[in-house]
Amino acid sequence: MAAIESNPKISLHMRSSSFPTGPHPLVSQFEEHLNRLKSSDSASSSSSLSHRLSGLQDLQDSTNELLQLSTTQQVFAQACSQKWVDELLDGSLRLLDICSTAKDCLLQSKESVCEVQSAIRRKGAEAAFTAGGGNYLASRKNVKKAIRKALGNIKGIRNDLIVSSANKENDMFSMLKEAEAVNGSTLESLLYFISDPKGQLKQSRWSAISKLMKPKRVSCDSQEIGTNEFEKVDAALKSLTSQKHASVDNFQSDLENLEMCIQDLEIAVECLSRKLIRTRVSLLNIFNN
Repeated sequence: MAAIESNPKISLHMRSSSFPTGPHPLVSQFEEHLNRLKSSDSASSSSSLSHRLSGLQDLQDSTNELLQLSTTQQVFAQACSQKWVDELLDGSLRLLDICSTAKDCLLQSKESVCEVQSAIRRKGAEAAFTAGGGNYLASRKNVKKAIRKALGNIKGIRNDLIVSSANKENDMFSMLKEAEAVNGSTLESLLYFISDPKGQLKQSRWSAISKLMKPKRVSCDSQEIGTNEFEKVDAALKSLTSQKHASVDNFQSDLENLEMCIQDLEIAVECLSRKLIRTRVSLLNIFNN
């Protein structure tokens, strides 16, 4: 960061700092991806989550292409204050930490599912529920604990966005903070989906921030909660281990569905994480030159 501090241009706040008239096509592409994500329904099912994660990957590709433009780098060099630098780098690091937590939780969940499936194959379904089911539910408690901590990091992103949303002096800075908000919102949806599907209703807090970031957009506030594969397996195991009425065949089908769901989400989160790393590297390169 020595190069940043020694450059007197970076300490300037220039209200004229923006993109030229007739923005570069990459700017329009970035805004198109961003607006599509902001106006879509909240992610409440595995399919909608996968769709939004795919949309985030497109957004990050656009972001990374945008950061390679000489005009973008000039804007940052001429008008980006140290405070903005810290905000962008801190935000990118928090998003990566949340992605890491999501990947760890998905991996732990997948291993627990495989353990139950293995126990069923070795001992038969009913005999496997006591040991395998108990271990799975214990693992779920650990996953939920890790997610509660990660949601605290998302709260930090949300608080930063509330402060920075009123700052419109730099278009590029505002665009990157909006992208950060969309990433945070979707990752929050993913964590609630894994740990507490009913908790998705709490995400209405993001709508206020989105309105601050872009007041004129048309929002979609659908909060309908879709099928949750984690919830189904949790409920079936609790029922089966307590010797309540439950269908073993349905349970095995639920396990298979959950395994496929986890695999799809794992691939999507890993891909998003790689693209977020690339964005962070690009920002570091810009700020250190």
